[in-house]
Amino acid sequence: MKPPVEIVKELYARLTAGDAGGALALMSDDIEWITMMDYKVDGRGPQKVLEGMLRPAMQEWQPYTLTPHEFICDGAKVVSVGRFKGTNRLTGKHVEVDYSHIWEVRDGKIVRHRQFIDTGKIELARRPG
Repeated sequence: MKPPVEIVKELYARLTAGDAGGALALMSDDIEWITMMDYKVDGRGPQKVLEGMLRPAMQEWQPYTLTPHEFICDGAKVVSVGRFKGTNRLTGKHVEVDYSHIWEVRDGKIVRHRQFIDTGKIELARRPG
């Protein structure tokens, strides 16, 4: 079985490649997804993550990237520190902000995700004008 950090790295690689299905396959059936942004993952599971986070983010930001540049590991927990870059489709404004994600992996699947990001800068990119 792959170490937790390799599973998390694979998730980022699949998202970067546009392989949402492959990313979802790395998640447990009851994954808990906690986000600071106003995307709402209502319930648990990969389908809920797709509906509440991934699909809305892809619709709002084009293009957007999550680029991790540091991983901190402690057993089943992996913290990734990186940079979000995106252009809001409605306003045309570009934003670049740092993020931290805390992942928990059990039995080769991601079971929990928590996001920390500068929502203030993202909101500025969402505002017209």
